[in-house]
Amino acid sequence: MRAPEFWRTGGLLASVLSPLGCLWTAAGRIHSKTAKPEAAGIPVICIGNAVAGGAGKTPVALAVAAELTRTGHSPHFLSRGYGGSLPGPIRVEPGLHGPAEVGDEPLLLAALAPTWVSRDRVAGARAAAAAGAEMVVMDDGLQNPSLRKDVSLLVVDGGFGFGNGRPIPAGPLREPIADALARVAAVVVVGEDRAGIAGVVGAAHPVLEARFVPVPDGGAVSGRRVVAFAGIGRPQKFFETLAGMGCEIVSEVAFPDHHDYSEDEVMRLLEAAAAAGAVPVTTEKDSVRLPETAKGMVETVRVTLEWADPGAFERLVASFTAGKA
Repeated sequence: MRAPEFWRTGGLLASVLSPLGCLWTAAGRIHSKTAKPEAAGIPVICIGNAVAGGAGKTPVALAVAAELTRTGHSPHFLSRGYGGSLPGPIRVEPGLHGPAEVGDEPLLLAALAPTWVSRDRVAGARAAAAAGAEMVVMDDGLQNPSLRKDVSLLVVDGGFGFGNGRPIPAGPLREPIADALARVAAVVVVGEDRAGIAGVVGAAHPVLEARFVPVPDGGAVSGRRVVAFAGIGRPQKFFETLAGMGCEIVSEVAFPDHHDYSEDEVMRLLEAAAAAGAVPVTTEKDSVRLPETAKGMVETVRVTLEWADPGAFERLVASFTAGKA
C-alpha cells in the first residue's frame, strides 16, 4: 500500500473520512484499555511509530541493539514478520528462511542479533527469553497491547512528520499523537525536521535527531548515474540519500512497501538503466526481496544512522539497562 497524498496534505476527502477516523480511534482505545498486557520475563524495548508506513523503525532498532551489545548486553530482536507466511514463534535463519517465510525486515535484523518472528508477541518474547535473551528489542508493536513493554521509543520521519494529523482512514495516524506520546520515553526524528515535529512533541519528551548515511562499503555508487528504485514506506528518503551521495538520478521508481519483485519488473529496470548508461540501485531492505537471478545485477546501498548527539543516544540506551547490568 502507498499512502494517499491527502494523508499528508488533508483536504476534502480527509474531512469526509474523519468520522471513520473517530471510530478507529475509539476502537483502538477500547482495545487498549480492555487488554491485559503479559510480561515476557525479561525487559522489552519497543521501537514503534504513530503513523502507517515507514519512519525508520528498523534502523533505530538496529542502532539500539548494537549499542546494547557494545555495552555488554545480549539482546534479541522480535518482529511480527510482516509479509511472511510463518506465524511463529520461530528464530530467523537467514540461510534457511527468505522474505516469503519471515518478511524482509527480520532478515536484516538477524544479521546483527538473534531474531524471532511471531504474530503472538508474548509467545515470541518468551521464546527469546527461553533461548537466552537478556532483553528483547521489538521492531514495531507500539499499538499492540498484548505484551508489556518496559520502555518504548517513538520514531518519526522528519519529512513526513504526523502527516495531516488525522487517524486512519482520514490520515496516517495509527492512534492520536497524544496517546502515543503518553507511552514512550523519547522521540527519534529521522532526517531533517521539516514537519515541525519538535513543536508537536513539546518539552515533555527528549527528542533525538538522526539521519541516514551510507556505511563505508555502501558508497560504490557515489557520484554515478543511477536508476533508483525502492519499495519501502518512504521511497523519497532513499532517493534523497542517493542525491546526498552525489548520484545523478536518471529515474526514481517507487513501489509499495514490502513489494515482492518479479523477474520481469527487475529486468525492465535493468534495461532502463543500461539504456541510460546508469547503474540500477536499491535499498538493503529491497535487495532481500529481489529474485535470486537479479541480486548480482543490482547495486545495494547500505545505510546506518548517524546521531546528531551520539552521547545523548548512548545515555538513553544506558538508561534502559540501569540496575540490570
